[in-house]
Amino acid sequence: MRGTLEGPELAERAAVEAAVDVRLLASIEEFRDASAIFDGLWGTGPANAQMPAELMRALAHAGNYAAGAWRDGTMVGAVVGFLGQDAKGPHLHSHILGVSGGQQARGTGFALKQHQRAWALEHGLSRVTWTFDPLVRRNAYFNLHKLAADPEVYFENFYGAMTDAVNAGDESDRLFVSWQLDAPKVLEAASGRPAEHDADDLLAAGAIVALADVNGAPQANGTRGSVMLCATPADVVTLRQSSADLAQLWRHALRDTLGAAMRDGFVVRGFTRSGWYVLGRDDGSART
Repeated sequence: MRGTLEGPELAERAAVEAAVDVRLLASIEEFRDASAIFDGLWGTGPANAQMPAELMRALAHAGNYAAGAWRDGTMVGAVVGFLGQDAKGPHLHSHILGVSGGQQARGTGFALKQHQRAWALEHGLSRVTWTFDPLVRRNAYFNLHKLAADPEVYFENFYGAMTDAVNAGDESDRLFVSWQLDAPKVLEAASGRPAEHDADDLLAAGAIVALADVNGAPQANGTRGSVMLCATPADVVTLRQSSADLAQLWRHALRDTLGAAMRDGFVVRGFTRSGWYVLGRDDGSART
């Protein structure tokens, strides 16, 4: 592997490129600033905070992970995780990450995740997990392409009904992803060299479109192949506000294609810049 760097070095490089200072949260004021960022993004407040400052303080005091990113002395993003245990062993579960509006395209989220990766490795953890809404295209691209995390399970209505401004009125389907921190593809992605998937190339090679976007509406074709593509809406968060019924059509269509394929043994190999999930049979070569 070309010029492999260690976790702290990669984290520092990501922070420099994003022009942020990333470090663990320490004071109650910092926890409050982080809580305010989350509430601003999800449209919640003190009465129904996404992550109350007091809870973050307790989690961090107990040895869990809570970090923030500062630009020019102002906190612009934060991430919180806690220790988990499953059949694969101990890991860090990353519960929430948020970057203030207008800052998302400047590398702050990537810098926060690289800091999280370095922290986990330094604490003897080689895996980080989290969930995200599979309909949110920008998050899918970030998680699966920029970070090279692997979706493992499609959960239907994972959190039940949610009342925040982002999720209200929709079912809370989630993709559960595993980020194997020492995997070659994760190291390449952390170094700024993520593997590319191009929908046009895949289609030319015989990939099947399992779910298409036809004039903004989902259309499934009911067929499967060794490589399949599932489309996503351009901006489901905005779509929920303008057409809740159409957003629901997308929810059920993706559940019945991507979710069903994963239950039947397909794995998600990646996500394209143009908004397609790339799936393949789990033949031992689908994950690298």
